[in-house]
Amino acid sequence: MGVTSFSTLHNAFNSQELFADKTWRFSPEPWSITQEHEKQIVKLGIACHEFVKALELLYMRSVLNKNLLRNRSLITPWVAEYLDRGKAKKIIDHARSDKSRGIQPIVIRPDLLITEDGIAMTEIDSVPGGIGLTAFLNRLYTSGNDKLIGSNDQMITLFYEALSALNPQINLPLIVILVSDEAATYRPEMEWLAKSLQEKGKRVYCLKTNEVMPLGNTLCASIDGNPEQIDIVYRFWELFDLANVPIANNIIEAWEESKLLVSPPMRHFQEEKLGMALFHHHLLSEFWRENLSKESYKLLKKVIPKSWIMDPVKLPPTAVLDAPNIGGRPISSWEQLGEASQKERNLILKISGYHETAWGARSVVYGSDVSQNEWKQSINNALTKSGNNLFILQEYKKPKRESHTIYDANQNFKKAEGRVRLCPYYFVKGNQIELAGILATFCPVDKKIIHGMKDAALLPCCIEEK
Repeated sequence: MGVTSFSTLHNAFNSQELFADKTWRFSPEPWSITQEHEKQIVKLGIACHEFVKALELLYMRSVLNKNLLRNRSLITPWVAEYLDRGKAKKIIDHARSDKSRGIQPIVIRPDLLITEDGIAMTEIDSVPGGIGLTAFLNRLYTSGNDKLIGSNDQMITLFYEALSALNPQINLPLIVILVSDEAATYRPEMEWLAKSLQEKGKRVYCLKTNEVMPLGNTLCASIDGNPEQIDIVYRFWELFDLANVPIANNIIEAWEESKLLVSPPMRHFQEEKLGMALFHHHLLSEFWRENLSKESYKLLKKVIPKSWIMDPVKLPPTAVLDAPNIGGRPISSWEQLGEASQKERNLILKISGYHETAWGARSVVYGSDVSQNEWKQSINNALTKSGNNLFILQEYKKPKRESHTIYDANQNFKKAEGRVRLCPYYFVKGNQIELAGILATFCPVDKKIIHGMKDAALLPCCIEEK
């Protein structure tokens, strides 16, 4: 395996900012994954795509009070109520419109933890950061690493192909990557991605939301001093940020008039973490079996940790919640969860979505890592906010201890102990799903929640040699 020098890495990142005000540690080598894990991750891309399509079917049938199953009756209006809770009416109407049917994100990125028991998938993101960064890292580590996943600019190429395939009738579409102020941290990597595609002769630009303007029922941008109609927008902002995007309504109107294509689609139910909990809901197991392939259902059942939706409904005295047991017994109110012992608090609490704390691990609480009083406060906070924002509970799957080579402060490399999260990027063209690269985040062993931080190393992935 090739070794990338500290000076090469230092000079590359100094010459090109990838994230605003973000730093991380360097490593001379990409992260190696086993051939077994690589095969499983490829299959997981197919499973995730099937899951996203099945989630749309579940939502729309719930909206219309239609039966979910083939051979018996199951009507679930509560599914749509959960997914619509706290959302703007315009977004709900847009997501439900006939014109939106069947439209899925072109990029799917799950968060995967490597545990002692194998892979655990904790989230599926349809508006993921890291596309430009992973492509940049793949270029940076290519030399001497012929097993690199996503070499030869595959990430860049597939990103463009997936977007341009939205309207194959346009030979050279004008594509704008639209980044909101809330997502400004990621703007540098998107600017790099756009520039890389411009160097390949593509008409792709990264702009702020106030740099595009409506013109009639179209959306326009100034390109080289001339106003031009935008053909495709890659939306890089979460739907909770709708009120802070001045031209959001114009985007919807232009799309409804068939004057603009938008990806990921502005469909709120595709940005909710509680989809993972719906997969484990006891009433819906037969629905998932019927609408996923046998292999995908089996794989998702294996990798998605047990999850629950924290809906603070009042139950009759004889009823219990679909929730973790406390003291070996089922509970009848979520407040009882506050009495869980430290061992029983091996749980992750996080907001489902549509909120400024729903990304970057900002709402995540690991129960065993906080005091019982802090845990109770977190439970109360989740229940208080549930009128607009539901929270989910998820079994905590501890990443196993790994070692990797890291540069120290003296620019010498040595083995370091840590834990890893893998983020594979799948690009969707019709029913074709392609893995274009994997971003590994290697954090010190004392970090319970893995995310991009200054103590972490961010790395591309390669396939381990036998």
